[in-house]
Amino acid sequence: MTDEQKKENTITFEEETPVTSTHDIIVNGETIHYTATAGRLPLKNEKDEIQAQIFFTAYTKNDVDATSRPLIFSFNGGPGSASIWLHMGALGPKRVVMEPEGWMPKPPFQVEDNPHTLLDLADIVFIDPVGTGYSRALDEEKSKTYWNLKGDIESMGQFIQLYLTRYGRWQSPLFLAGESYGTTRSAGLAGHLIDKGVAFNGILLISTVLNFQTILFGRGNDLPHMLYIPTFAATAWYHGKLAKDLQEKSLSELISEVEEWSISDYWVALARGDSLDDRTTTRIARKLARYTGLSEKYVRQAKLRPEIMHFIQELRREDGITVGRLDSRFDGHASALAISEYPEFDPSMTDITPPYTSVFNQYVRQALGYESDLQYNVLSYDVFGAWEWDRGRYPDTSDALRSALAKNPHMHIYVGQGYYDLATPHFGALYTLNHMDMNPRVKDNIHIEYYEAGHMYYLHTEELAKFKADVVRLFEKAL
Repeated sequence: MTDEQKKENTITFEEETPVTSTHDIIVNGETIHYTATAGRLPLKNEKDEIQAQIFFTAYTKNDVDATSRPLIFSFNGGPGSASIWLHMGALGPKRVVMEPEGWMPKPPFQVEDNPHTLLDLADIVFIDPVGTGYSRALDEEKSKTYWNLKGDIESMGQFIQLYLTRYGRWQSPLFLAGESYGTTRSAGLAGHLIDKGVAFNGILLISTVLNFQTILFGRGNDLPHMLYIPTFAATAWYHGKLAKDLQEKSLSELISEVEEWSISDYWVALARGDSLDDRTTTRIARKLARYTGLSEKYVRQAKLRPEIMHFIQELRREDGITVGRLDSRFDGHASALAISEYPEFDPSMTDITPPYTSVFNQYVRQALGYESDLQYNVLSYDVFGAWEWDRGRYPDTSDALRSALAKNPHMHIYVGQGYYDLATPHFGALYTLNHMDMNPRVKDNIHIEYYEAGHMYYLHTEELAKFKADVVRLFEKAL
């Protein structure tokens, strides 16, 4: 890029004044009067020059002592996702109307009061990382300083400290709520900010991945193959692709059985690699086919290692249907299904993106009063595509979380996992937690909950109610 092109792509930033509006909502029979604040806070360098602006939406209860009221900082993942999903799907006072199971309704899409909002428990600040939502850096080069694990954690930490300062919340009980890559970020932030004097009462890890070795399929890394099998089994069970005796089991019974086999017989077989004898290969292939709903021939051709994208294409190939990655309850019809190895799209993503995008763009202007001609980046593939991963290393913030717990043994951690989540499988999260070498005295601070839905299990209205009840119990312990 020439100097002239760089100049054209440079944004001139001036601090903006966030807009406020007042609203009310009824939660559990109580009317909550609250203020919504929407705007951008600056990220500055040592020379007090604005390098980026981060968009946020905050909801604060009126007529209370804000300094003692709990405060949640919330964000989603990606990397490259805005905070819209937790904001308008689970935690905020408004919720996008979906079908009860989470399917996409007929447009035009609507918004409704969220009876399961966390606003009765705490004030909430939804943060869009640089490059997502309305958050922007000065230019492409400056953006890249934020689009990596270290830069992301430091910039989000800077925002949190600035918010605490400008809104006088340094003595509030503090919580983080992150989803997907947002759980990676949360763990990193807990470790980063404890050394800057910011201690959290609790962290909500929603669809957790702390160690990416557990989810990245690749030659020489057998770990995801072992950790995904229970979710493959749950998916096959949901779609009726298992033998009758397995279909008659409850989901929890099936998963317990498959987890035990996966981490014992199957894991040992994978470890033997090409030295595995034919007799054992046949035995493992039969069991693997039985638990995944795939044919024995297919799993043998896959060298006993079916990977996620092949699985979601293969499970219902004969029906002309592919299943979802984010939520394997979803299904979709794709062209060229009969010959393709990979799905054309993820139906669990294409079902939710239009409703959330449509509703938020109207809501932020009409209800919150925030006007901008910028595109609200719900999912920025520019961010994801330019993200700088450490070469030769799997991203891993589990040790940062362990360190934060060691330094702050009062912190409680909620870990929520959907049984039909093929993006961050529940067994992978459990495996990571079991390999963090935590001090035994803080192990009881970890609270794991499971849901019969996918990555965004709060899309299912019954599971959203369960999620709220689980978070209430966490707050009781953390406070």
